[in-house]
Amino acid sequence: MQVNITHLRKDFGATRAVDDISFSFSSGQIIGFVGSNGAGKTTTMRILATLDEPTSGDAKIDDVSVVEVPEQARRLIGYVPDALPMHRDISVHEYLDFFARAYGLMGTQRRQVLESIEGFTNLTGIQEKNLYALSKGMKQRVSLARALVHDPPVLVMDEPAAGLDPRARVELRELLRVLSSQGKAILISSHLLTELSEICDRAVIIEQGRIITAGTLQEIAKSDIEQHTVLIRSLNRQDDLYKSLLLIANVAAVNRLGNEIEAKISGSEETCSDLLENLIRDGYRIVEFKQQGGDLESVFMNVTKGEVQ
Repeated sequence: MQVNITHLRKDFGATRAVDDISFSFSSGQIIGFVGSNGAGKTTTMRILATLDEPTSGDAKIDDVSVVEVPEQARRLIGYVPDALPMHRDISVHEYLDFFARAYGLMGTQRRQVLESIEGFTNLTGIQEKNLYALSKGMKQRVSLARALVHDPPVLVMDEPAAGLDPRARVELRELLRVLSSQGKAILISSHLLTELSEICDRAVIIEQGRIITAGTLQEIAKSDIEQHTVLIRSLNRQDDLYKSLLLIANVAAVNRLGNEIEAKISGSEETCSDLLENLIRDGYRIVEFKQQGGDLESVFMNVTKGEVQ
């Protein structure tokens, strides 16, 4: 299953929320959709989920257009919004049962599907609880369960980890890994960039409605970061090492971090390798030379400017 978003644009009056966005992802992939508040993430996701119409452009799941045949596209997409709508008078099971019926599931099949989904999302013990009384983590589980009722091949998840406690975030991350291994194509946005980087195959970084960069974290880092941050620790002459680094032309900054030294090195990875080789040649017993900044948070800070529309 291939999802192709092509030249997508969305205007709200004079404001262009999404500006000529194109990217794709496929079955078994988890794609991180990253951007500041107001960057255009939610608008893009709502268009993909057929909740908004684009000003121009299209998104297709294989050959099914979300613009031309939204009723067909909805059967292929499971959408998890950033917050579950509030319902004071409906239980977890009743809520999921309503959506199962809406997707045409009947009789024994519906009961089996709901039992399976409630078990998978760990909702079995709270089936009769009112939605309004649930914690944030449980509401997110219900939202995911609703998105999975019709077994869609594509999941679109808008900030599903926002407001979750550490245990709930870990559990959500494990659920996403399982769903990806089952072949689902997953597009997920989050502000928890460090955690997102642990599960994403690729990232799409957006700012002011435009894609700044896209690819694997390694590809993005190589193409957009001209300065490398390394942590260096030596078994001997640590003070001399600090002073030596200050005198090297390619070293832009040096900081002490306990028994380690942080150095910002201008240039390529070959420059870092040459520095390590020279330090060892000069008699320093280097036991740690570790490059920092390979996570999604570091990449995001390097390639964006913090601008909003």
